[in-house]
Amino acid sequence: MAPQANASRVFHRALKGDIPQAEGGQGAYLRDAQGKQYLDASGGAAVSCLGHGEPRVIAAIKQQLDRLAFAHTSFFTNAPAEELAEVLSAKAPGGNWRVYFLSGGSEANETALKLARQVQVERGQASRDHFIARHQSYHGNTLGALSVSGNAGRKKIYLPILNGNVRHIMPCYAYRHQEPGESDAAFGQRAAGTLEKEIADLGPERAIAFIAETVVGSTLGAAPPAPGYFKEIRRICDEHGVLMVLDEVMSGMGRTGTLFACEQDGVVPDMIAVAKGLGAGYQPIGALLVREEIVQEIESGSGAFQHGHTYIGHPTACAAALAVQKVFDEDGLVERVAAKGPVLDAILKDRFGSHAHVGDIRGRGFFRGIELVEDRDTKTPFAANLGLAGKIKKAAMLNGLVCYPDNRTVDGVSGDHVLLAPPFIMEDAQFDELADKLGCSIDQALAEVAS
Repeated sequence: MAPQANASRVFHRALKGDIPQAEGGQGAYLRDAQGKQYLDASGGAAVSCLGHGEPRVIAAIKQQLDRLAFAHTSFFTNAPAEELAEVLSAKAPGGNWRVYFLSGGSEANETALKLARQVQVERGQASRDHFIARHQSYHGNTLGALSVSGNAGRKKIYLPILNGNVRHIMPCYAYRHQEPGESDAAFGQRAAGTLEKEIADLGPERAIAFIAETVVGSTLGAAPPAPGYFKEIRRICDEHGVLMVLDEVMSGMGRTGTLFACEQDGVVPDMIAVAKGLGAGYQPIGALLVREEIVQEIESGSGAFQHGHTYIGHPTACAAALAVQKVFDEDGLVERVAAKGPVLDAILKDRFGSHAHVGDIRGRGFFRGIELVEDRDTKTPFAANLGLAGKIKKAAMLNGLVCYPDNRTVDGVSGDHVLLAPPFIMEDAQFDELADKLGCSIDQALAEVAS
């Protein structure tokens, strides 16, 4: 028998090398078991929007546990789920919504896909059997969500077992795809037009739904849509009877400066998937918001959604998420993100705007991405085998910074970026600390690559 590389019995994500053990956290900082402090500039993966140790959320969880930890939703509803659904529906754009609570973002997107298919069947359009999504997207790691995801590198090993009834169109990725002299609005119209072409190529009554991240997260590094893009997508979907699903697992819940990212695009989709910031890391929870009119189609038809998980509508998780919403309101945190987002953007542009290997700085609110290139003029990415993103992450951890570097940005094979999603409570001085530590980490990684 080969010797154990690691004494831990935990099946970690990466099985080679050690990672520090988190011991505690307060505000924008995490602390490991050796007492080292880390500025959490990405909220893990855009999760910890309130930072760590928020007493009001912790108290709400404890109080709910004293009352009721769990009751299965095939037998009971519960007060936290009912109240949270009312709050989210009231805050979402475009009228009333029903809210289906889950345990995370992958489940929320998986649920959206299944519900979209059932809705089309109940409309008498069972011939609709394909989804349309975008290249360089990511919607989760369950098989359905991964099938509609558009990052080749993340899918490669699983391709034989993924749903093949998915078409992918170009992303709304201005840095790489906007043509010289093309206006932002014209680029948005051209990018959206690829959906109409794909629907036509599929044939009439074949497309079930179009799914897209409102602001693309981990695969493109906070790439926002062009002006008018989603309005044109909405028009195309309506014209062709295609459901419109927006994935706001990363970009929603205040991350971009409005509670729902699509509010800034003036569009109301048929479904919105949220997670991460919904529970702020205090409990695992996701949700799918569905327009009331669509739920009524099921209600007046078969009367039941053919789907379910054990932990949907979990009372303790819903109590935590409800407390998060109350903290947002009491402290004006979503408005704070809108006000402070330009400050963070200015600090990043001041620190990295002239950097020889920074091609683009983009995003909204407290959702920012920095794309790294070997050559600024040609936008040539670093070779994939150099592993630049991984080296940045390693250097950042040594420097006491948690950020979210990723690779395969350009085409699913090559390209590197750093995603930043700091807690909504972060102060200007901590923005400076973030920029200083990230700058050192990037330069150290580049020096290692050059050697």
